[in-house]
Amino acid sequence: MSKSIKLVAMFGFVAAISACAPAQEEYVVVDPEPISTEPTYTGKYK
Repeated sequence: MSKSIKLVAMFGFVAAISACAPAQEEYVVVDPEPISTEPTYTGKYK
């Protein structure tokens, strides 16, 4: 067979394998918002 036919057959094989592969779920991790803000140091008696 010619190289072009082999190349087309290879691309078709790869496309078929990738189409039949199970879809992977995408996991998204979201950082939760803080419930309260941390107190800041403003001096000894302020």
